[in-house]
Amino acid sequence: MFKLMRFLKPYWWQVIILIIATGGQVYATLQLPALMADIINNGIVAGDIPQIWQDGGRMLLLAVVSAAASFVASYFSAKIGAYFSRDLRAAVFQKVLNFNLIDLKTFSTASLITRTTNDVNQVQTVITIILSLLLRAPLFCIFGLIMAIQTAPEMSWIIVVGITAVVISVAVIMSLVGPKFKIFQKLVDRVTLITRENLTGLKVVRAFNNEQVEKKKFIKTNGELTKLLIFVDRILELQNPLINIIFNGLTLLCSWVGISLLTQDFSYLGNMTAFAEYVTYVMMSFLMLSIFFIMIPRANVSAGRINEILKTKEKIHWLSKTKGIPNKQALVEFKKVSFSYPDASEKVLDNISFVARAGETTAFIGSTGSGKSTLINLVPRFYEATSGEVTVNGINVRDYEKDDLMKRIGLVPQRGLLFSGTVAANIKFGAPNAAEEQVKKAAEIAQADGFIRKLSGGYSAHIAQGGTNVSGGQKQRLSIARAICKNPDIFIFDDSFSALDMKTDARLRAALKPITKDAVVLIVAQRISTIKDAEQIIVLDKGKMVGKGTHRELMSGCDVYRSIVKSQLSEEEWRKETHGARA
Repeated sequence: MFKLMRFLKPYWWQVIILIIATGGQVYATLQLPALMADIINNGIVAGDIPQIWQDGGRMLLLAVVSAAASFVASYFSAKIGAYFSRDLRAAVFQKVLNFNLIDLKTFSTASLITRTTNDVNQVQTVITIILSLLLRAPLFCIFGLIMAIQTAPEMSWIIVVGITAVVISVAVIMSLVGPKFKIFQKLVDRVTLITRENLTGLKVVRAFNNEQVEKKKFIKTNGELTKLLIFVDRILELQNPLINIIFNGLTLLCSWVGISLLTQDFSYLGNMTAFAEYVTYVMMSFLMLSIFFIMIPRANVSAGRINEILKTKEKIHWLSKTKGIPNKQALVEFKKVSFSYPDASEKVLDNISFVARAGETTAFIGSTGSGKSTLINLVPRFYEATSGEVTVNGINVRDYEKDDLMKRIGLVPQRGLLFSGTVAANIKFGAPNAAEEQVKKAAEIAQADGFIRKLSGGYSAHIAQGGTNVSGGQKQRLSIARAICKNPDIFIFDDSFSALDMKTDARLRAALKPITKDAVVLIVAQRISTIKDAEQIIVLDKGKMVGKGTHRELMSGCDVYRSIVKSQLSEEEWRKETHGARA
């Protein structure tokens, strides 16, 4: 928990104002019982009216000072707490943005969402309590105790009895609920995970008629969470009656002891009244601290989960400045590159070498799990090569500053991902300053302009989160337009034409040719028709490069490639293909 206190550093001067205001509030408030005792002893009992007016005026002034100081302290505690949570949430979000694909697999998406929202809110609540109560409560307790003993030393043992009772009750409650908070956060993660899975996979759930199965999973986890919450709430609710019993018992004890002392000296009435108020302040401060210490275990669990993200060492480290000067001409080269996942015994990629030049298309094909997508993910450093070297424009990708490398790459992922906003905003995602003509030109090349104009609002039409209000083919075309609008040195298409029909695919690739004459084009595809005309086709099988060349060369000399082609053609088409290859 206290490791996160560094996020308060920018607001140190506001914390100082809060401390001063809190001190002023405590001082003003603790003077009120003493003035009341003076009014009773020297004013009412002695019949001194001027004394009553004088002390009453002081009490009124101190009450105003106390209220003003309380307002200032509350204002700054709420403000600092809000800024603290803002900065902490931003730090977690930025950390997650810097994770590579391997780092992201350490935490589930549902857990990352919960940690960024619920856990940060839990910590913010406790930070606000620390700022508003943790200083105020000890001051009230210490100085209230001192003034109570000075006012009525004969009754000071009553405070010891009250403090002991409060400490025991809080210790019992904490011992019962403390261990449950970690379980609570895990169950919240689980509920979030099930909800997210079902919302994103609703079509699959319905297609397989598994609504009842998923419902049972949710009901089971939700039931466990509910039972835990009921248990925790029941235990925490014991605090109020216990505190009431202690307070009422102390009030009764103060009255009984005070009355017995009044029989000896009636002027003790003011002291007894002041003492009772000081006891209330002391006990209230202990009550505040008890609330704080009950909330601390839960906040500690949340803080630990947040720190787990913040202290995660990124497996890929970027330089602050690119080493050397990249070549102006686009070029991607793999030099004996191998890759394996952490703690995995087998290599996903093994000894891959090739050169992809500007103005040429380099395509990758292979069976599922052959390593095609992993290979192209090494270019933008989503993964780090285990051995070997990946270079972009003559510079090792390890020697690039992050933005410098990313601005050279236009990536179209396998799943077309769109963001909530307008069509134009999605196309301009990688080039926010792109002109309207540039956006429309990119859409025309991606064969998206036609359907965009039919949308209500055209390029200003709203795209729902994840692009749920457009088809799969439309999402892919908008994703391709986004990469084209960026005008990068390297285009990476990760099976990005799979949702397009054959005619649209052919028109799109033909339209791409003129704008990629100075760029490297890397294509991962399953359809032979998509990559048939590529200047270089690389065939992967179980992570190894088993073929490299043009379509005609591979048809003549690569059995794996021939089997892939044969699986996609009819017998007649296959005969024509093999005849053309021999010719």
